[in-house]
Amino acid sequence: MTSEAPDRPILQIEYCRQCRWMLRAAWMAQELLTTFEEELGGVTLMPGTGGIFEVRHGDAVVWSRKEEGRFPDITELKQRVRDHIAPDKPLGHADRKRPAGS
Repeated sequence: MTSEAPDRPILQIEYCRQCRWMLRAAWMAQELLTTFEEELGGVTLMPGTGGIFEVRHGDAVVWSRKEEGRFPDITELKQRVRDHIAPDKPLGHADRKRPAGS
């Protein structure tokens, strides 16, 4: 079996199975794979417990429900993932407004 993208980053989404957050995690994975189809090598869903919902890129935590106190808006998550894996990628209408002169 060969892979088209051996050097592309793989994200991990760890979700609480006790809380039944698998569908939310799967939807976010689908959104990320669609937006970053050229940049990502995959998204791994990892069942966890204790209310966890984290998106990670290697050792870096991209989003933590515990730290943020909420789930991410999908646009916000795409911006953070972009900042980690493809900082120069434009996100079109989903891109944050940047201050003038930056």
